[in-house]
Amino acid sequence: MRVEVWSDVVCPWCYIGKRRLERALEGFEHAGEVEVEWRSFQLDPSHPKGVRQPVYEALAQKMGGSTAQIREMTGRVKALAAEEGLEYDFENSISVNTFDAHRLTHLAKAHGLGGDTHERLMRAQLIEGETLDDAETLVRLGAEVGVPADEARRVLAGDDYTRDVEEDIREARMLGANGVPFFVLDRAYGVSGAQPVEMFLSALRTAYEHEDIPAR
Repeated sequence: MRVEVWSDVVCPWCYIGKRRLERALEGFEHAGEVEVEWRSFQLDPSHPKGVRQPVYEALAQKMGGSTAQIREMTGRVKALAAEEGLEYDFENSISVNTFDAHRLTHLAKAHGLGGDTHERLMRAQLIEGETLDDAETLVRLGAEVGVPADEARRVLAGDDYTRDVEEDIREARMLGANGVPFFVLDRAYGVSGAQPVEMFLSALRTAYEHEDIPAR
């Protein structure tokens, strides 16, 4: 069974959803038959390339709230993340355009490292305060999980995998995704958002049972 996950590396709900899916798989009787594939999506494709903003400032500008309101809102998300073992640091997080980060994940996928790279980039953004539109930062983070540094540097200097990222985003829209995380099980069942573990487990079991129904 294939589980496709559309996600953005700067998305706090995506990291929470990833952890909840992983916990659901731990309780799923057929987890060994499940392949998880990470797909690209941009929460804010309009964010100008090269522009770096503190997350609190970017959210206040985008949502029209005060910094105090944004801190309160993100505080609730931070508390939920902590329940999944994720210690978010919004204070030092930088909002950037993520297109190049997604191109790196497609290169990583070609090396069988797509999931590892997606995990590394989310941790770097949401917990470690790294700047994910900086080419050398991306090269370093990719190398930590095995992506060849010279190849990553060459890819990021050009436009390799641009079409792959664009196709992922187009496909998400076609499937009805307006936000992420968005989970699709065997192209038959969709789960939107960082749902509770029990819902993921139920969806996995339903999709698996559906596979066993013979075609007529």
